[in-house]
Amino acid sequence: MTATDSAVRTRDVLWSDVEDIYAAILAHPFIAGLTDGTLPRDSFRHYIVQDAHYLRGYAKALAVCAAKAPDEDATVMFAAHSAGAIAAERDLHAALMGEMGSSPEQAMQEPIAPTTQAYVSYMLASALGGSFADAVGAVLPCYWIYARVGEELLTRSSPDPLYARWIAMYGSDDFQAVVDSVLALTDRIGAGMSEGERTVMRRHFRTTSRYEWMFWDAAYRLETWPV
Repeated sequence: MTATDSAVRTRDVLWSDVEDIYAAILAHPFIAGLTDGTLPRDSFRHYIVQDAHYLRGYAKALAVCAAKAPDEDATVMFAAHSAGAIAAERDLHAALMGEMGSSPEQAMQEPIAPTTQAYVSYMLASALGGSFADAVGAVLPCYWIYARVGEELLTRSSPDPLYARWIAMYGSDDFQAVVDSVLALTDRIGAGMSEGERTVMRRHFRTTSRYEWMFWDAAYRLETWPV
């Protein structure tokens, strides 16, 4: 066993910080409604519209990770993920929006909701203003929580073909492979971090994990600006 194997992995520390948030996500009526088919179409459409807005900011945050990466492999990985965040999910959004009688172009004309604006603003501020580890901590929940949710929901399935398609994407082996590559990088950089750096990374990770719950909750509530 190597020194790295015997040490507590950074991913394990991070996940222990958000187990309560992950449990709350799985218990949320938005997620439960995907698997039992009771989620209102209006809530799912609101989610897809806001996700289209979110992904523009997420792709920029991933590009910042690429720019701040300490080696070429990490730069290439995050640059590819930045492009993929737009391309792959744009295709999924087009298919899902088409089935709901709309299009991604129409979605982008709709306002950015408060939670979406707050989440993207926090993520970009953390990535642009902090270290590479700060940036990774801020973007990691969107990778990891979606993979964990997708994996769990695949075991439940869904009677609704539209929701089943969404579940299949995030529960796929291909998506898990992408997440595994980021987790491996997280462990590598974590091994060289100071305790202070680790504390900041954990704070960003927990904060954006909270925003993941809030994002689904906002969709379920059909959130709009109050004034």
